[in-house]
Amino acid sequence: MFYEPRSRDRSVLPHDPFKALVAPRPIGWVTTMGRSGATNLAPYSFFNAVASEPPILAFSSDGPKDSVSFARETGEFVWNLATYELREAMNLTSAPLSRGASEFDHAGLATAPSRLVRPPRVAASPCSMECKVLDIIQLRDLNGAALAQFVVLGQVVGVHLDERFLKDGIVDTAALQPIARCGYGDYAVVDQVFAMLRPRGG
Repeated sequence: MFYEPRSRDRSVLPHDPFKALVAPRPIGWVTTMGRSGATNLAPYSFFNAVASEPPILAFSSDGPKDSVSFARETGEFVWNLATYELREAMNLTSAPLSRGASEFDHAGLATAPSRLVRPPRVAASPCSMECKVLDIIQLRDLNGAALAQFVVLGQVVGVHLDERFLKDGIVDTAALQPIARCGYGDYAVVDQVFAMLRPRGG
């Protein structure tokens, strides 16, 4: 099968498979705070680490939602690891609440203070990364038309990590049980891993 994204046969592919094919994707469970002190917590399925030295995270928003607006206002955000244990709470924070309503309250989540940025952390998350915004990019298509799609890049300036998930100085990813988005309404959980050593050059 070959198809062009804008002209796929909807009798064969009624739902766009793009998100299901680029999967699994880490979840960007992002906390931001506006200048007024209003706090937002939202999950983003377009999220990933994009650099390691220095560590940089990126999340992409379909439209200039509160997370993007607040990140632009204050230049800060926090990424919280979404785990299998927190899956229902994470999903609740995706609800379209009225402006000013707290996603933390709606999902029954407690906040924890950050150290180097103002947005709070999800207290129950075993890992949170405090970030300073490097850039906010509005994407454009092949014709140069501006899209309602915004990518936020943030440099990690602080990491909170529950030491229960360290074994001999190594993060036990399977024990963390991070969840990931797989397209449609599907998710995956990492509960086992396997290792492969990088081959040496000839």
